[in-house]
Amino acid sequence: MVKKLILLAIRKYQTTGGSKQHFNLECNFEPTCSEYTYQAISQYGVLAGVSKGLQRIKRCNDPDCIHKINDPLV
Repeated sequence: MVKKLILLAIRKYQTTGGSKQHFNLECNFEPTCSEYTYQAISQYGVLAGVSKGLQRIKRCNDPDCIHKINDPLV
């Protein structure tokens, strides 16, 4: 139940503009941090997925990054 709610919240965030709209920031990664977190939660469950997502978000939004970094979920 919690997993479904979190995944639904992530999709809502994505459909309403994501980081560009909500925080005026652009993700440095492909897939985006929200998509990466969505995939991680789907694959590894809530605790491990959220942990992986937070680790990814901590590395994001480097203002000096010119090109998107390809970093798929492994």
